[in-house]
Amino acid sequence: MPPTASSSTGADSLHVACPHCDTLNRVPPARLGGGKCGRCGKALFEGKPVALDARRFAAHAERGDLPLLIDFWADWCGPCRAMAPAFAQAAAQLEPQIRLAKIDTEASPDLAARFGIRSIPSLVLVHRGREIARTAGAMPLPALVAWARQALAR
Repeated sequence: MPPTASSSTGADSLHVACPHCDTLNRVPPARLGGGKCGRCGKALFEGKPVALDARRFAAHAERGDLPLLIDFWADWCGPCRAMAPAFAQAAAQLEPQIRLAKIDTEASPDLAARFGIRSIPSLVLVHRGREIARTAGAMPLPALVAWARQALAR
């Protein structure tokens, strides 16, 4: 299920949330890998995960057209810290087809509860507000990237 043009825009473009200010930007599919935010002027893609909280979540997971791979984690979790570098490297490989985000379960317990997170790290793939895949446990980079691409292809 790769990103497709949003029918709600009436044009051949995707809504992409800015990783800096959360403004939705219309981006033609052919220019998905580049572009700057129309509001803050910063790059729409930087090849690194976006830290989200409850306030920022809706723009990226519900209103944006890009699939969002969320890493639910906590600072005290050893496997979460061990997987963090692989998750950051995965962002560089999976963008712009998938936006990667990190949600600290201690800082955003409401989001962890909403998704029924019972163990961390947990990865949840969301597209247009709907969960499409989930897995738990730390993964090395190749397995993480392969899992995300396979889950998106379903």
